[in-house]
Amino acid sequence: MTLTVEDRLAVTELIALHGHLVDEGHLDRIAEVFTTDVVYDLSDFGQDLVTGLAALTDAALARGPANPVAHHVTNVVVTEEPDGRVHVRTKGLGVMADGTCGSVTYDDTVVRVDGGWRISYRKVSARRVPLGGLGQR
Repeated sequence: MTLTVEDRLAVTELIALHGHLVDEGHLDRIAEVFTTDVVYDLSDFGQDLVTGLAALTDAALARGPANPVAHHVTNVVVTEEPDGRVHVRTKGLGVMADGTCGSVTYDDTVVRVDGGWRISYRKVSARRVPLGGLGQR
């Protein structure tokens, strides 16, 4: 499979849509972003894998006010995989209600489904040290 320019645009918009839906509380629409059996990997934060849309919604609701008020994605890199899946790596910024913010890297597997493109796997990795740890003492 060769990704067209239209595919790349659709995948990039899919990645952006996540922040809009979550920040606006439209959790009832997350099927527009994720497959029904999505695996959401938060192990870098000491949490278990979250599997499926219902579990993902429950996890977001359980965090309540501890959720960021704003999710921003940037530095989108889309790579075709030989098996037809698409890997998308992005930088994410989360802004909390108190104004603090943090940075993460999203590593997504994106697949084509009947309704377009959806994320089937997302790993969220916190950015904790500069330069990936190089030069740290």
